[in-house]
Amino acid sequence: MQKYVCGPCGHVYDPALGDNLADIAPGTDFADLPADWLCPVCGVPKEDFEVFDE
Repeated sequence: MQKYVCGPCGHVYDPALGDNLADIAPGTDFADLPADWLCPVCGVPKEDFEVFDE
């Protein structure tokens, strides 16, 4: 599964970890996040994330 990075703050969404603050279970792909999911660090929407190339 692909990781995604927040453009404004640099937070990386790792599907292997999920997002415990938003009750997103580990193993949840970025595409499967709810439409209203926001960056847990700065609060921007999914649209502000880009594919993270390690």
